[in-house]
Amino acid sequence: MNSELLLSLVGKVIKVDRGGPESRIGKLLAVNEDHITLLTEDDGVIYYKAHHIKSLTANTKSGLNFNIEVPENFEYKTAKTFKGILENLKYHWVKINRGGPEKLEGVLDDISDDFVTIILNEEVVRLSMFHIRNISYGEKVQKSDEADKEEKQEGQSKEQEKSKQDNSNKKSNAEQGNEKKKEK
Repeated sequence: MNSELLLSLVGKVIKVDRGGPESRIGKLLAVNEDHITLLTEDDGVIYYKAHHIKSLTANTKSGLNFNIEVPENFEYKTAKTFKGILENLKYHWVKINRGGPEKLEGVLDDISDDFVTIILNEEVVRLSMFHIRNISYGEKVQKSDEADKEEKQEGQSKEQEKSKQDNSNKKSNAEQGNEKKKEK
């Protein structure tokens, strides 16, 4: 991706990729030589390798749904290169690749030019550096109280709607059963 384009999006809420397990919405915190840093609601800080990003979306009219106020003193790991980020995350619990069959969690133990070593329980996994699309280590910002309240209200509204639909479906099924009985 063009670095000028990426730099123009710093501080804005964007969507990385259009869909799939790697797609996330978040605030673009930084653009570096070979990666970007994205703050998301659920996964915290995620570092995406730039050459694995297929698309970036910014909604200029209504914006994308992002309910986190980033404090001025928010700190996260930084480095010029993706390998530097990995070095900074050594011995931390990390998540590599957000989803799909290559999703991996564990303690980042060793980093070389060709692969990283992750330790998970009794397993020692060596993952090709080329196939790492993104990595996170759980640094998060707490949602504001207002955002939490809004989410709870939305969840309650959705539950109420679902309950109403379920009740109307039950009534409809019962009415159909009564009609069939009358026909007999």
